[in-house]
Amino acid sequence: MAGILKVDKYQDFNGNDIMTSDGSGNITINTTGLKNTPAFYAYLTGDQTGNGDDTNVKVQMNTELFDTDNCFDNSTNYRFTPTTAGKYFLSVQVNVDSTTTSNLRATDVRIYKNGSAIAVSNNNFTENMSRILSPSYSVIADANGTSDYFEVYAQLNTNNSSSFSILGNSIEHRTFFSGYKILT
Repeated sequence: MAGILKVDKYQDFNGNDIMTSDGSGNITINTTGLKNTPAFYAYLTGDQTGNGDDTNVKVQMNTELFDTDNCFDNSTNYRFTPTTAGKYFLSVQVNVDSTTTSNLRATDVRIYKNGSAIAVSNNNFTENMSRILSPSYSVIADANGTSDYFEVYAQLNTNNSSSFSILGNSIEHRTFFSGYKILT
């Protein structure tokens, strides 16, 4: 048995409109709760040079493509501090250059939460590799919406203790950090 339900408005228990109809078949859905925000995309525009061999270095993402809720600090702390509690999808890529040909032994890229690593992309090599790599990965992390923050660190180990650079570019976005709140 089929039935027909005719309404012009669906509301929640607090009287908030969930969905409305204009009577001509046009439906409007309240999308306030359907946004993946806060969200951001930050990247490094110029090279971050002079980093010591086998030293963990904070990546200074200094430019934002977008930052919906002003949660990313691109000038002092280079970190994402979400203002809404929930689960966040975070993604990172760091382009590293050993500054000397064929001497890479290992590279690590880490996402930190509140000063401690929560995710590590580790690449170890049995033979010396070419000098430039671009490790990338993603992670889902919880944030409390008040004090949790996320940062990116990189480390490069060479066979001759040479310094390394983190490569940035304002057009190609070789090194970037992005994230958004997941609807759960």
